[in-house]
Amino acid sequence: MSFIDISSVAKTYGPVSVLENVNLSIERGEFVVFVGPSGCGKSTLLRMVSGLETITAGTISIDGEVVNNVEPAARGVSMVFQSYALYPHMTTFENVSFGLRMAHKPKVFIEESVKRVAEILRLGSLVDRRPSQLSGGQKQRVAIGRAIVREPRVFLFDEPLSNLDAELRVQMRAELTDLHRRLGTTMIYVTHDQVEAMTLADKMVVMNGGRIQQAGTPLQLYDDPDNQFVAGFVGSPKMNFLPAQIASVGPSEIRVTGVAGTGQGVLPMGGVVRQPGPVTLGIRPENMRVLPSGENSSGLVVEGLVKLVEELGSESFVHVELTDGTRIIVRAGRRAAEAQAVVRVEIIAKSALLFDIDGQRVRGAGNSL
Repeated sequence: MSFIDISSVAKTYGPVSVLENVNLSIERGEFVVFVGPSGCGKSTLLRMVSGLETITAGTISIDGEVVNNVEPAARGVSMVFQSYALYPHMTTFENVSFGLRMAHKPKVFIEESVKRVAEILRLGSLVDRRPSQLSGGQKQRVAIGRAIVREPRVFLFDEPLSNLDAELRVQMRAELTDLHRRLGTTMIYVTHDQVEAMTLADKMVVMNGGRIQQAGTPLQLYDDPDNQFVAGFVGSPKMNFLPAQIASVGPSEIRVTGVAGTGQGVLPMGGVVRQPGPVTLGIRPENMRVLPSGENSSGLVVEGLVKLVEELGSESFVHVELTDGTRIIVRAGRRAAEAQAVVRVEIIAKSALLFDIDGQRVRGAGNSL
């Protein structure tokens, strides 16, 4: 197991800046997932760790050794790409053992190593097949086997599941989690799929615009985002954002008005040093509820028209257009509302988050909210 330190790393292509001042520590044996929208720099950062991209500024260290100028083959890393990159004329055995054969390892050592990897990845019955005879999931396991057989210090995965269908992606996520548990090797994984990131990661690193927005466990990022980008990116369906105004700030609460036009209420947020003014109120779909007809609420309530109801069996997603035109999604029970009905939606005040106009979180002293 190895640890990695990324310090003040930057990457530019001429006048174009791709990564800026990236700082991150990866502990031994961690499964770290870089996640973010296309073009955020996550794959570039992974390739810089592997040595496939040069570093414009800063340092990358593996086990305390700066590897900026170390050749990729000498870094002790193995990389699994989005494309399987298997040799079509070679069998599974030949593909998995290719690196060992190029390193002129003894024949017995190669056979034992491939046998061990085949048992781990359930490839035993496929060793004599060529890629054209394998399914997508089997090809991906062969590509992973080719990385494992080298016994690297660090595994790097660049969107390895993006070419698989939905069912295979779920299956391979479970297999990768099990693989990490058994091997205990440090792994870095790149994806644009935040659901994939949350199910795999020990540490989740959200990137945007060439910078790390926040790093932490998936639940830390879900429950306690630092900014509006992270709050909106992590979670499915994503967090709802409503325009609002801070009317007053008290010692243990904030009073908001003009929520989506007319809503108002009190949020339990103590120790906030903030002047009244415009903010964005964030609330997750599960922290709202459609009020039954005739039920009153003394809390924060907004009103709107149901545009769509997605019935998913045990629950439903109710899409509501509020009176100011803002669209929200409410996670509700079965048959919670009908399309085209006018509904009132209650916001659970203790679960609401506030963001400044620059997208940064409004926080209270000693309070995660």
